[in-house]
Amino acid sequence: MEEVKKVVVFHVDANSAYLSWTAAAMLEQGYKTDIRTIPAVIAGDPENRHGIILAKSQKAKACGIRTGESLMEAKGKCPNVSIFPADYDLYLLCSDALYRILRQYTPLVQRYSIDECFMDCTGSAQVVENPVKWASHIKGRIEKELGFTVNIGIGQNKLCAKMAGELEKPNKVITLWPHEIKQKLWPLPVRELFMVGRATEKKLHKMNIYTVGELANADRDLLRGVLKSHGALICDYANGIDSEPIFINEDILQKGISNSLTLPFDAEKREELLQELLSLCERVGMRLRQLKKRASLVCVTLKSSSFFSRRHQVQMQGYINTTSEIYRIASQLVDEIWTGEPIRQIGVRVSNFIDEEEVQLSFFDPVDQMRQEELEQAVDKIRTRFGTRSIIRGCFAGSAIDPVQGGINDGNYLTMGGYGHEDRC
Repeated sequence: MEEVKKVVVFHVDANSAYLSWTAAAMLEQGYKTDIRTIPAVIAGDPENRHGIILAKSQKAKACGIRTGESLMEAKGKCPNVSIFPADYDLYLLCSDALYRILRQYTPLVQRYSIDECFMDCTGSAQVVENPVKWASHIKGRIEKELGFTVNIGIGQNKLCAKMAGELEKPNKVITLWPHEIKQKLWPLPVRELFMVGRATEKKLHKMNIYTVGELANADRDLLRGVLKSHGALICDYANGIDSEPIFINEDILQKGISNSLTLPFDAEKREELLQELLSLCERVGMRLRQLKKRASLVCVTLKSSSFFSRRHQVQMQGYINTTSEIYRIASQLVDEIWTGEPIRQIGVRVSNFIDEEEVQLSFFDPVDQMRQEELEQAVDKIRTRFGTRSIIRGCFAGSAIDPVQGGINDGNYLTMGGYGHEDRC
């Protein structure tokens, strides 16, 4: 009888990624305190009304601070919490460095999000023989060379590896093999299971399902009746069943790139609103070209000072990747939906991607389009080497507006089971 090959999957997850990466960079630059050892958070500038917690230290977590809550709420729980700004350019560099190390152990690496990767180690006899030893080695090397810690979950598939890494944090190596599922996975509250969000949790509670074990042993027909195909999916997950393969990718796969900004002061003039929009389009265009993609859909969102939101988008026949073209279309959308009220927040998004090389220019396309693409690619190279703001557009000279803004909400990443579901909108 042919021997069944043991499948070994690692899930590598940076601990408190934004905060850890900021801390590592600050220490390298001579900052005397490791902000991971104090109550600290990564958040937007409260003076500019960007008061949302993006990441937190363990001591901040111990104070009850949660990711996604307002800075005002966090300060209420921990008045002495230290606040640091996000640096998305730094985070992309750290993500790339992590990916490069993992690729040295297996070519089968999936970049799941900016701070997470899956590794299929099945082809390495050494790793398969002692996966915990090798995971510990990789974890130690990342900490030594990159200055931040990771959790590594180990399992026979992506679901088990990811859930293993969630069992205990930080800086741990944890397994979730089939014989460990009843002991380690089933006692957890059902909300802890991947793909079970708040909406699904409420429906499961109405069915008297409160733990992962109860979900694993629930009537599948009943689950399908209430939750459709999603019910069968999470029932499989509760039993550690997942057949999705490792999807090899060099870039962080995204179905869209978005960038938004809460303005320091309500914008009331068209000129200042469009200048803020241009600064957002700069980063969106740069990221689109970095991914070597083109987009055919542009969307703009405006939020007024009274918190009323308007959204408008256009699906184009062709595909674009230049900042100038993204801004031209986005500014037209602004003009179509803005009624003149003071604007508190503005956002721009591009989606519906194709690979850069897939586009065939029309005979009637203007020569200016190719020249503009070459120009912006040259600017990208300069910014990559000397910094994002090493070269700026003339309209920002002498302006108080940052020429390249945003970068925190930089896209929706491809996830296990598709781009999302009812709880991940």
